[in-house]
Amino acid sequence: MEDDQIIELYFQRKQQGLAETQQKYGKYLQTITYRILGSNEDAEECVNDTLHQVWNRIPPERPSVFRMFLAKFARNCAINRYRALHAAKRGGGEASVALEELEECIAGKSDPEQSALSEELSSSIRGFVRALPAKEGDIFLRRYFFTENVKEIAEKYGISPNNVSVVLNRTRKKLREHLLRENLL
Repeated sequence: MEDDQIIELYFQRKQQGLAETQQKYGKYLQTITYRILGSNEDAEECVNDTLHQVWNRIPPERPSVFRMFLAKFARNCAINRYRALHAAKRGGGEASVALEELEECIAGKSDPEQSALSEELSSSIRGFVRALPAKEGDIFLRRYFFTENVKEIAEKYGISPNNVSVVLNRTRKKLREHLLRENLL
């Protein structure tokens, strides 16, 4: 079933929309959440939570790219669950490493002002990633949105893990400079 048809089922408030979403995107969402959490059970719960959130958001929202709309909710759910599970200790895992890498270029104050600017920051980062060359942008998204490890990314591009690390390091530096120019740091 096409995405527009699935979205229409949500607008008609038909439960079949959830079933069609699960059938078409369930494994995709499971992969996203598992990469962050490392647990099938937790990942499955996040997929269910994602479907619940989507049910509550459509309508009124009508996503233009349904797959990314779903990925955003799944990823946020998994990160929130990861933080809750690891609140008392620093965990090992790919999500922790990826978040620490990004933290160096977007870390800032943790106050209400930063919360108010988070949408502007998100928009600026999206624009930055879209302006990157395709390969560099894809590597960046695979690492920091989909939390793939460096070795997996290297295998997909047929390059060395060191090369991927260099690309990521340079891109993080560019992002930091971009955010400084935009006065978002």
